[in-house]
Amino acid sequence: MRRRKLILGGAGLLGAFGFTLGIGAWRSGDLQRLAENRGAEGSPANLSRMEWQLTDDRGIPVGPEDWLGQASMVFFGFTWCPDVCPTTLMDIADWLEGLGSDADQMLVTMITVDPERDTPEVLAEYLENFDPRIRGLTGTTDAVAKAAEAFGVTYTRLPRDDGDYTMNHTSGVFVFRPSGELASVIDFHEERRFAVPKIRRAIG
Repeated sequence: MRRRKLILGGAGLLGAFGFTLGIGAWRSGDLQRLAENRGAEGSPANLSRMEWQLTDDRGIPVGPEDWLGQASMVFFGFTWCPDVCPTTLMDIADWLEGLGSDADQMLVTMITVDPERDTPEVLAEYLENFDPRIRGLTGTTDAVAKAAEAFGVTYTRLPRDDGDYTMNHTSGVFVFRPSGELASVIDFHEERRFAVPKIRRAIG
C-alpha cells in the first residue's frame, strides 16, 4: 500500500510537469489502431458483439452484456503502472466530478493487463485511491487476453533488471453509448478539456 501511494505521488508530480512516459505504460505504435479502435474481427468495438467474462474487485462475474443500457468508460491498465495508469485514473475521477449528476449514469471500469498480480483484492485496494465509482476487472490470463482482443488492445510483459517485470500496453479510455456502440476514444495525449463533452455525448 505504501509503495502504491508513493507511485501515485510521483505520478502527480510528473503529470504537473508534462511528464515523459516511463517504461511499460503506453505503446505509441498502437495509437492509430486505438483511434480507429478495430476489434478482433476488424469492425469498431461494440459491447453487444463481445464475448468475455471477468471478475470485478468485489468478486462478482461481469460480462459485456452487463454494461448494456448504460453509458460506460473502459480503460486497460495495471496497479503497478508507474505513470500513465494512475494519471489516467485521476483524470477519470476529475471527469466524473465535472459531469456532476450525469456521472451517476456512467459505468467506469479499469481492466487489468496484469492478472497474475492484480487479484480482485489488489484491485479493490488500489482503486480506493481514486473515485469510488471506478471498478476493476481481472480474470485468468486467457480471459483477460480475450477481453483485450475484443477491444483491440495489446499488451506485453517486459522483464526488468531487478528480476521483476512491468507491462507495456495500449492506453486510452474507451467511451461507449448505452447501446454498446463505441462513441469515442479519449487518447492519453489528448487535451483533457475535450473529455467531458465527449462523455456527455455518449450519455446522450
